[in-house]
Amino acid sequence: MFGCQQVLIKPDRDLKAVLEFICGESNKLHNCAIYYARQMYFKADKYVKPFDLNNELKRNPHYSALCAQAAQQVCGAVGESVKSFQGLLKLFNEGGLANRPKFPNYRTKNGLHLIAYPKQALGKKLVDGQIAIPLGRRVQTWFGIKNFLLTMPSNLEYSDIRELRILPRNGCFYAEFVYKVDAVDALLDPLKALGIDSGLNNWLTCVSNVGTSFIVDGLHLKSLNRWYNKQISTLKDGKPPGFWSNRLAAITEKRNRLLRDAVNKAARQVIEHCDKNGIGTVVFGWNKGQKDSANMGAKTNQKFVQIPTARLKDRIKQLCEHYGIQFVETEESYTSKASFVDRDELPTFGEKPEGWQAAGKRIKRGLYRTAQNWYINADCNGAANILRKVSMTLGLDLNGVSRGALTRPTRISFWVTAKKTLIGTGLPSLVASA
Repeated sequence: MFGCQQVLIKPDRDLKAVLEFICGESNKLHNCAIYYARQMYFKADKYVKPFDLNNELKRNPHYSALCAQAAQQVCGAVGESVKSFQGLLKLFNEGGLANRPKFPNYRTKNGLHLIAYPKQALGKKLVDGQIAIPLGRRVQTWFGIKNFLLTMPSNLEYSDIRELRILPRNGCFYAEFVYKVDAVDALLDPLKALGIDSGLNNWLTCVSNVGTSFIVDGLHLKSLNRWYNKQISTLKDGKPPGFWSNRLAAITEKRNRLLRDAVNKAARQVIEHCDKNGIGTVVFGWNKGQKDSANMGAKTNQKFVQIPTARLKDRIKQLCEHYGIQFVETEESYTSKASFVDRDELPTFGEKPEGWQAAGKRIKRGLYRTAQNWYINADCNGAANILRKVSMTLGLDLNGVSRGALTRPTRISFWVTAKKTLIGTGLPSLVASA
């Protein structure tokens, strides 16, 4: 299993010129590989492989500008994308995919593209605590520069590094270190499960069958994203379509860093809760197309679609694999309408029985009334129903889902350094670590 760590590079003038050059050459080589792959597909009806691209482009000047292993990685990535297209097209023809996939397209002309160096290209030893990254033969001939240096992170061992990537993003450069990670052998019970319902104001609502519940607050994230959109709209007002500037890039990069930070913190909260309570199964409610097919109005769509919930789901899945937690993804149709307390039937979308009606009702935002006249948190009701969706398949006992867990979940806020008291409960909220 592999992990990765990104480090912001703060280059001087000379190093920045080198980084812009190699990332520019990577972008041009990528487009050359895409051109050849498209010609082979549209004119000869053939799918190219990474070996074909390397063999065809090895005399290309952009190929020679990079070290051999890095150039092979660029061509290999294009070959893998063609292979993925081939698999998706086959799936579409068999009726397993709703929309026809598109053949890989070109990147923006004169743009920057990531470049990857496998461990073999980096050498066996550090140079004064720094990694020597090689350049291509032509660059060595033109400029007399054999390599450039990047500082090795102090929390990683060089022997564990498997790949180093240079990522250009919004005027900044990052070094991404891919390293080997040993799986954690945790003593967790797979019959103890945590159901997760994703949303907007409540980003994650989690309910377990061991009597616990909590909500990861999404209001701060929603406010941050709204402020970002307002700034972008102001700066683009009166400008031609496609306008971009360094100011826009800086604002976008700051917002993206905050979103990545939120994803990591939210995922960590879920894993720590599972570890603390011995929970060995995570059930995430997710409907296919809920992002790209959202139809909640222009304003709500903007708020919902731009929040990286899919990325958070993938991050939780990744951490679950690392800690030996079973991750289950299930569709969540009718989980918000049905009453968990009254054990309403939970049909699949498109298969609702005629005359189906929920015993309870959502009387206002955040509040659900059951047939027994219990008032519980509406999102906790949905999260508990997500557990019900898979309870028979996984053999889960849901008698541990308590009324208290459905009524008063703990709220967790991001970027808060002091404990706050929840209004109306008198209970201290948990605080995400900085």
